[in-house]
Amino acid sequence: MPEAQKMVDEWIKTIGVRYFSELTNMAILTEEVGELARIMARKYGDQSFKKSDESYELGDEMADVLWVLICLANQTGVDLNQAFINNVNKKTMRDKDRHENNPKLK
Repeated sequence: MPEAQKMVDEWIKTIGVRYFSELTNMAILTEEVGELARIMARKYGDQSFKKSDESYELGDEMADVLWVLICLANQTGVDLNQAFINNVNKKTMRDKDRHENNPKLK
């Protein structure tokens, strides 16, 4: 994660001119998640592909989401690596017995 955050920051500063505002990036993130959802609904859900959807690639859409999320992390001073570790620890403590005892998962 640190390498990805550094890579995005370097790209923004050398090619992208500057970061968009945090609010603009939040809107872009929402847009990118919507594009990912569209592909998921068509590939794994019940919707069929339209001609205009056939050029989208699942991995590329996921990477778009990750890119904008990294931009937001960089802009707001969030260390995504540490945040992810903290989040896994939180989930481990909170859910250590929950999923094991969930009859829906058996």
